[in-house]
Amino acid sequence: MFKVELLAIAENELSDSYDWYEEQQIGLGNRFYNDVNYYLSLLENNPHQFPIKYIDELRSVSIYKFPFVIIYWIDESNTAVYVVSVFHTSRNPRVF
Repeated sequence: MFKVELLAIAENELSDSYDWYEEQQIGLGNRFYNDVNYYLSLLENNPHQFPIKYIDELRSVSIYKFPFVIIYWIDESNTAVYVVSVFHTSRNPRVF
């Protein structure tokens, strides 16, 4: 089992997105947060199941119900997964 850690930027993106969804509709932020946590739990169990898509062996997993991807890399020596970004797909991918 891998330990999943969110880098500060990913934590901020997650928090900002939660707040935005919650402002749109009460409870929607919680649904978003729960979906992200579901995918983070998949990464805990098997982070290799999602493909390498970016330089430096960054991988991504798309969140099914929300227009976001989780960008991460695996540190095998520490059995850790580092989440670099919780990225809204309408953003410029060159700026993450």
